[in-house]
Amino acid sequence: MFGLLPADFSVLVFYLIGIAAIGIWAGRGAKSTGEFFMPRRFGKLMMVMNAFGTGTASDQAVTVASGTARSGLSGIWYQWLWLFVTPFYWLIAPLFRRFRAVTTADVYELRFDRSVAGLFAVVGMASLAVKTGLLLKGTGALVAACTGGAVPANAAITVTALLFLIYGTAGGLSGAIVTDSIQGVLTLVFSFMLLPFVLGEAGGVAGVRETIDNPAMLSLVAPGKITLFFVAMMSVQALVGIVAQPFIMGVAGAGKTEMEGRVGMVFGNIIKRFCTMAWSVTAIAGVAWYMQQGEARGEIVPDELYGNLAQSFLPRLMPGALGLFLAAMLAAVMSSCDAYMLSSAALFTQNIYRPFIRAKGEGHYLLVGRITGVALVVFGIAFAFWVPNVIKALEIWFMIAPMMGIAFWLGLVWRRLTVAGAWASTLTGFGVWFLTTRPGVVGAVAGLPFADRLKLIWIERGVEVIHMPWQIAAYMAGALIAGVGVSLFTRPVTEEKLARFYNLARTRVRPGEKLEVPCRLPEGVEPARRKMLVTAFGLEIPAPSSISVWGFAMGWAIVGAMIFGFWWLWR
Repeated sequence: MFGLLPADFSVLVFYLIGIAAIGIWAGRGAKSTGEFFMPRRFGKLMMVMNAFGTGTASDQAVTVASGTARSGLSGIWYQWLWLFVTPFYWLIAPLFRRFRAVTTADVYELRFDRSVAGLFAVVGMASLAVKTGLLLKGTGALVAACTGGAVPANAAITVTALLFLIYGTAGGLSGAIVTDSIQGVLTLVFSFMLLPFVLGEAGGVAGVRETIDNPAMLSLVAPGKITLFFVAMMSVQALVGIVAQPFIMGVAGAGKTEMEGRVGMVFGNIIKRFCTMAWSVTAIAGVAWYMQQGEARGEIVPDELYGNLAQSFLPRLMPGALGLFLAAMLAAVMSSCDAYMLSSAALFTQNIYRPFIRAKGEGHYLLVGRITGVALVVFGIAFAFWVPNVIKALEIWFMIAPMMGIAFWLGLVWRRLTVAGAWASTLTGFGVWFLTTRPGVVGAVAGLPFADRLKLIWIERGVEVIHMPWQIAAYMAGALIAGVGVSLFTRPVTEEKLARFYNLARTRVRPGEKLEVPCRLPEGVEPARRKMLVTAFGLEIPAPSSISVWGFAMGWAIVGAMIFGFWWLWR
């Protein structure tokens, strides 16, 4: 049956029907757009699983495995680039909850105006469509490999999209969070299921080391594309862009208070970092195993490595094992795609459609949101069909959110950033990105006398391109300079608007707080008075609280331990 044994097929069908039913049931009470897009009622465990499920998907295992097949263990940085951002989640999560917003675009309107919110909504929807396509691309590669090609990649992409579309449009964010708690467990199964069998067959860590005699393949940073500079710039970009990922509002803001968001966002992503290590070890062990079978490393198809390993090992383990793996794989991608779909629907409905089409009932806006979700999925499918591989899809997605992230961070720490400055920053970032992809610009950069020494140029599929970390440095510097420069010569945001923004950002959410209007303090709640660390030149940097300092330090301790442990394993 589609390249599967009956037991595998039965397990897969049982899961798909069950998860769709649970998602629809969990969101059955959503009668308003606020409840549909942003319920604020979940505890720490559910928020951990929500953050883990939303941020973890099977395309990431495919990406890490693909990067590992090409570059060795340094391929882990295609997902570990967020590792150094993890401690900052402890500071970011309460901030998003305190804004009391439905979407991140609401925050841009709060700080700037409706035009910047609309710009964010457009950029955010584009980012989510690309991310959805990336996830579906990875899913298609995995399913095709696991079924030996019996299910074509494009067919797998279409069916997967239809499944999360059904319960996502019916259940809203409540349905997504409840299903994520189940799918998060299956994602853990997916991440670790292959590891002991593949590593054991390869002869353990010692067997891998003996088989792969190239030291660069067993190094976390190696000569080639993934250097220390690559890791550093990708990490900076990840920190800048994470606040402009539209789904982060749901990850941080759906908890009862800001502590639920803090715990959920940090520890949900720490679990993901451990899963990333499992994908990397499985992939490098898989490369060694194939080499032991007589295949040259160059004969391995990178995007299909993870799925081919599942097809080779799981059917002989026990009946239904491959079906469980596929169910877990679909759980991983569906738990992310449903959140992206809902974030996109919220952006269009709340920040583009509703401001112009007023005085309609909640049922009307819910319908618009559901239709928008469908449209996002269609664009995601089209992107998945178009993009050549998961690595290219990931690199495209990396570039989108930071363009709006620069305006967010500048607007948060500098009072003087204006509406025109936010527009200039974003458009300049996109403009520089576009220019750095033009053959004429690439040729001019390649001709610089120091191009070879600084490794400004990289050869990708036989074509010269500007090396990605230098591309990131160029567009981020351009966006920052444009944002500051334009703001110095344009009209400032009113003090009344700035006061409302900073009051929300600094006032903690109380347990049981009832919110009637988004982006406003509830009745009876007075703005908090925070001690400021820096106020010179219009800067707005408050002194951190003790809980922020301790949590931030704890995050860095965990990050350091993970890097040391992974390095020690392969030293």
